Amino acid sequence: MNKHILLSFLFAQIIFIILLPVWSELTNYLHPIVMAVVWFLITFLFVFFVCWIKKIKIHLSKRILNIAIVFYALGLIILLFFRPGGSSYGSVNLIPLNTITYYLIGKVDFLIALYNLGANIGLFIPFGLYYRYVQKVASMKHLLLISLCTISVIEGLQFITKRGSLDIDDLILNVLGICLGYLLYPVFRKVLVFY
Repeated sequence: MNKHILLSFLFAQIIFIILLPVWSELTNYLHPIVMAVVWFLITFLFVFFVCWIKKIKIHLSKRILNIAIVFYALGLIILLFFRPGGSSYGSVNLIPLNTITYYLIGKVDFLIALYNLGANIGLFIPFGLYYRYVQKVASMKHLLLISLCTISVIEGLQFITKRGSLDIDDLILNVLGICLGYLLYPVFRKVLVFY
């Protein structure tokens, strides 16, 4: 293994451990799997940026990518539908930017606001990347249509099952994340090579 990759991996673990009390706070509001998601994100970002700066390529098989996206989607389903402590939701927000503004003006704890806004975008970036990877002819219009339909179904299911709220801002942020993944694909291809 390349020493730069190993060092960035180890550094990411140190950062994760140092900030463990912060990440633990999130489990009061979300499923404990959030810890695994945060760990993966920190590790991936540290390793990715070091590889990008040092122009190091990481070679992965297509099969590993396909398996990873399935497990990622399952983890996301757990985060979206299985909340701690029997939390029950059911609110509706159909006013664009209402919830986003609520978080940005400091009506909730900063960590919760940051995680909620960041996660609603960041957790969906991999799907835009994956779409761009699997489509022979990738189209932003096609991606927008698929994203809007899929996220609308997820939002509706969260509302019906009372495991989340029906929020237009979640839809906006999730679709933004998917589109961001689509746009970032060329950057990721500079580091990740699939065979």
